[in-house]
Amino acid sequence: MGQFLTLVFLALIGSGVAGSVKIVKEKEEYLIESLGSYKKKLEPGLNFVVPFIDKIVYKETIREKVLDIPAQSCITRDNVSISVDAVVYWRIMDMYKAYYKVENLRDAIVNMVLTQIRAEMGKLELDQTFTARTEINEILLRELDLATDPWGVKVTRVELRDIVPSKAVQDSMELQMAAERKKRAAILTSEGERDSAINSAKGKAQARILEAEAMKQAAILEAEAQKEAIVLTAEAQRQQQVLKAQATARAMEIVTEKLKSGSNAREALQFLLAQNYLDMGKEIGSSQSSKVMFMDPRSMISTIEGMRSVITGNSNGDYSPLELDLDNIDKKDAKF
Repeated sequence: MGQFLTLVFLALIGSGVAGSVKIVKEKEEYLIESLGSYKKKLEPGLNFVVPFIDKIVYKETIREKVLDIPAQSCITRDNVSISVDAVVYWRIMDMYKAYYKVENLRDAIVNMVLTQIRAEMGKLELDQTFTARTEINEILLRELDLATDPWGVKVTRVELRDIVPSKAVQDSMELQMAAERKKRAAILTSEGERDSAINSAKGKAQARILEAEAMKQAAILEAEAQKEAIVLTAEAQRQQQVLKAQATARAMEIVTEKLKSGSNAREALQFLLAQNYLDMGKEIGSSQSSKVMFMDPRSMISTIEGMRSVITGNSNGDYSPLELDLDNIDKKDAKF
């Protein structure tokens, strides 16, 4: 009997010694209660407790953990039903608060996240929920961090994964997007046609401007050519008149000299005037226009008499020096 009691005593001592030694892993913490009240927190490494009195009531890791939030139905500000799920990254900062300040920490965090998501989605319209996802994540992170701080929890990141509208809303969105694409296509087509018309009008305007410039240059060149032609014609006429005047002056000098020296010079002069007079009448008569000539019969008789006397003198072989010199004069240049 004594040996049995000894064995029992040794077993109790061994069990107590084994129960008094606690090895805590890295990034884990244990909470110890002594006779129902909180005593201390065991840090990673070798720790000793009072056997049969101290009890481990809570042990948890302090590493960052991932909390998968299930999909839930939310109503947006424009009364559209959507399904939203999220992922929350969190870690325990104070093991004492995580155990004693809230019961079932994980469920509490899940319910808090669901509540905040519903609240934030109710503030936005459907289109904003797709475009403002980053802003929603930041708002949820800030609100959840403040709400879980009394529990000794730090929320490090919140991400909305899927925002799925109902089937009816999806069909309406597809129709809306199809109409929007058609609208954009029509706008792009009209803008293309407008740009094409503008470019065409600009091209025609530039072509007309170039054509007008070309016509202007041609008109200027033509005017300059006509100007030069008029100047040259006037110069030629002036030179011709000068030559005629010189020839006339020379002829008059010759006639004057012959009148002074020839005995039949007067008759020869009358003959020359009569010949010019007849040539002028012939030239006027050859034109196609209608004309009327007034002739003095007395001048015609005297002219014919002069011609007769000159012809008579020539038939007798009497050639005056005036006649010989008048034959050498250009009749065209000696007209009066």
